[in-house]
Amino acid sequence: MRLLYILIFSFLLSPSFGSSQILEPVKWTFSKKQISENKYELTFVADIENGWAVYSKDIYNTGVDCEIEICPVPVTFEYNQHSDSEKEFYFLGDGIEDDTNKKVSQDPIFLMEVTKFEKQAVFRQTIELQNKDMSITGFLTFMTCDDTKCLPPTDVDFSFSFGETKEAAKNVIQNKQDVIKNNLLLYGFLPEDIIKQSADCNNSNSTVIKDKDRSIAYIFLIGLVGGFLALLTPCVFPMIPLTVSFFTKQNKNDNGVFNAVLYGLFIFLVYLALSVPFHLLDNVNPDILNDISTNISLNIFFFLIFLVFAFSFFGFYELTLPSSWVNKSSNNESAAGIIGIFFMALTLAIVSFSCTGPILGSLLAGSLTGDSGAWELTAGMGGFGLALGLPFALFAMFPRVLEKLPKSGGWLNTIKVTLGFIELALALKFLSNADLVAHWGILKIELFLVLWVVIFLLLGFYLLGKIKFPKEDPKTKLSRARLISAILVFGFSIYLASGLLYDNEKGSYNALPLLSGLAPPLGYSYFSPKDCPNNLDCFKDLQTGITYAQKVNKPVLLDFTGYACVNCRKMEEHVWPLPSVDKIIRENYVLISLYVDDKKELVEKEKLFVNRTSGVGLRKLENIGHKWAYFQAQYFGVNSQPYYLLMDPNNYEVLNAPVGYTPNEEDYISFLNCGLAEFKKEISIFNLDD
Repeated sequence: MRLLYILIFSFLLSPSFGSSQILEPVKWTFSKKQISENKYELTFVADIENGWAVYSKDIYNTGVDCEIEICPVPVTFEYNQHSDSEKEFYFLGDGIEDDTNKKVSQDPIFLMEVTKFEKQAVFRQTIELQNKDMSITGFLTFMTCDDTKCLPPTDVDFSFSFGETKEAAKNVIQNKQDVIKNNLLLYGFLPEDIIKQSADCNNSNSTVIKDKDRSIAYIFLIGLVGGFLALLTPCVFPMIPLTVSFFTKQNKNDNGVFNAVLYGLFIFLVYLALSVPFHLLDNVNPDILNDISTNISLNIFFFLIFLVFAFSFFGFYELTLPSSWVNKSSNNESAAGIIGIFFMALTLAIVSFSCTGPILGSLLAGSLTGDSGAWELTAGMGGFGLALGLPFALFAMFPRVLEKLPKSGGWLNTIKVTLGFIELALALKFLSNADLVAHWGILKIELFLVLWVVIFLLLGFYLLGKIKFPKEDPKTKLSRARLISAILVFGFSIYLASGLLYDNEKGSYNALPLLSGLAPPLGYSYFSPKDCPNNLDCFKDLQTGITYAQKVNKPVLLDFTGYACVNCRKMEEHVWPLPSVDKIIRENYVLISLYVDDKKELVEKEKLFVNRTSGVGLRKLENIGHKWAYFQAQYFGVNSQPYYLLMDPNNYEVLNAPVGYTPNEEDYISFLNCGLAEFKKEISIFNLDD
């Protein structure tokens, strides 16, 4: 397990991963002290928040081979100067690390003995100048971790000026001026120009928090359902009576029930533990999780993985973990007491992977593309493990109920194949994500619905016994359960087909609530394309939209959205089309929709450097999504979607508290009316002043 965690850890530390928080637990300050005419001592001080640490270069002196092991990154320094023949300064001795706050201990993340600094780290370097009027520049690199997570290695620029030279300070000022100039070019105004809302007629923050809580609870329930489905697969179901019988035979020693409950608890903990390394995602750049969920390559990868899962469930091949893992785990089952029971639970998790793996893979893909990241995965894994472990404990406590369980048979394989069809349908969701953000125009709403209709029609025919898969016995009689299931599946196919009916009044296809966020937007169509949701007029460029709003004297509805955003689609297809909501937006607001996952390259003049929203230094904007994601995070301190913000285009005042996903019609109308009333109040005051 440690090897698996380390591999995941090294993968997650790559710069392409991130989270929804902005953490800066380490602050650096620099100073210099003159020792003699041309000798100086440079001092670098890191003030570290409680619970965090940075790593000493002594990590390489502990006997650990960091070319093999995954090691933390120690503090290192890089100085800028000319070639050796033109050296501007010399180092006098190696750099010194102050030992005051240095300690050696076992690291809970890297699982090795490390040397690190807590609270404060001080580094000193003595230099001799060749020219008394000069500056020294460079950068240091450091990593910081607490007991549960790490931030990725970060570069911090430093500069020291000597004599009359002020070049370094000028460069810093110049950089700040460049960032201001770039922000004005990209957005037309600066973060400090934003006026915070004064109205209190709606309170959206609680809406956002409740929705996030609902999301976690929902994912837990999905994991619970997934666990119960996994119980009904051929890999797991036959294990229930076998394992429970083993424990109930121990009742003569009065510990059988306790051991069975412990066994179920360990199953739960094994699956819960699988999510722990992914919490490292919570500590990198705030807009990176969005990059993960909308990354074209990652979505194509998930699409292919789901195809692999589907055909595995169809019986064409089996997905298994290395046999050495199974052997090592089962060999440890003979260990006495609690340790032996733990390895029994671990063995079950490994040998059942061919059935549970695809379900867990679906859970993993869904959580990585969600707003709550690792917490969604933990909730899902917890639900899955609870459902898988609960029966073993319950049947051990009530062994007579075990006799009423149906016998293993072909019905287990039927469930497995049915899950294969569902995996096949869900695979199209990830292909759709990639198609949307890349603007390929391949999998639009019509083709998506047709493919889903075909998949579920095939599932219906399979349930009727008209389609056979490998390793299935010929069915001579159609059971009542299969017949009822087939009827339900055919009914769902008809429901899907109704999504292809065109509504002339709305100017779009019928929205299917069950497919919100799964299917492409209704406007992403071959035959009835719409640039804006709900056939509204909208702008996709900030400055153009604000200029128009100033011209028509209307407030702005800033819509931070995404092509692959599930809740954005739900709002656009089921809240915005409501007559009362549509009327307010259409008649009173200028809608500006900013897609934070748009992968179209920026024009060359907009590929500019801006301040990082986390850490220090600058970052370069490469595509349209980067431009709007940076705007949302830097100007409003938020990086989740959907995010709706009402603003006065004349003075950039936020009219009221912004909202996130707000499915309740009355709440959303209250939000819109509150902002509109505040805007009209400002207009009245302005007219009185005139």
